[in-house]
Amino acid sequence: MNAVDEIKEVIKKNKKRVAKELQESKELVFLVKKSITTKLTDEEKGKVKEQLLDICKAIPAFTVFMLPGGALLLPLLIKLIPDILPSAFRADDEPLEEEK
Repeated sequence: MNAVDEIKEVIKKNKKRVAKELQESKELVFLVKKSITTKLTDEEKGKVKEQLLDICKAIPAFTVFMLPGGALLLPLLIKLIPDILPSAFRADDEPLEEEK
């Protein structure tokens, strides 16, 4: 596998992860709207908490990436602080569902 193929594979994998994170964020919006009119179950409250933490984790990772040299610094930070990434990006070994 050459460098171009590796880059294409990384882009493809992360595209799926971004899509997964967006789907989870849509669920968060739905649950927040639902909480206005009804009481959330403990499971729904847990999902809201997890998604809010994911959003809070994405902001520092994006900020580091945008710094000069951030593309080089972010992988180092991920090695030192693995929890800096949102949940959709953490599990490299976890297979993502194929798009249909």
